[in-house]
Amino acid sequence: MAMSGLTKLTKLMAAFAAVISIMFAATTPSQAQSGTVRINVVKAGFIVGAGGGSGTLTFRGHTYPLSIGGLSLGTLGVSSASLVGTASNLHRASDIAGTYGAAGAGLAFVGGGQVATLQNQRGVVLTLRGAQVGFQATLGVGGMTIALR
Repeated sequence: MAMSGLTKLTKLMAAFAAVISIMFAATTPSQAQSGTVRINVVKAGFIVGAGGGSGTLTFRGHTYPLSIGGLSLGTLGVSSASLVGTASNLHRASDIAGTYGAAGAGLAFVGGGQVATLQNQRGVVLTLRGAQVGFQATLGVGGMTIALR
């Protein structure tokens, strides 16, 4: 009888391990990768700011042209920025398309450096850095929209 109880316990443990393995396999996302992003934007505004620009995504050996649009509240000034960085959590190039949001306060002067981390609704995270030329003071909510061209 002791052997029968041990066999049942062993079978139960094996079944439990199989269920756990299936659960982890089902929830593991496909392999996400990173790409390189280059963005050039011009922004101007008084209270409400608008901006736009272009850029590229280099992902899996291909370069994709990007269109950039943006809107911010609490803006004063005119500036342009050339930003480079990474786009992480990409499964396909089209994942970069979407609205990226950020909230906070910032102040940049002529030649000021910019660093930003933004995320879209697909979970793509842009980590950008670069130089800003001009004067721009922002206090409030801002964001940008990226589309593949």
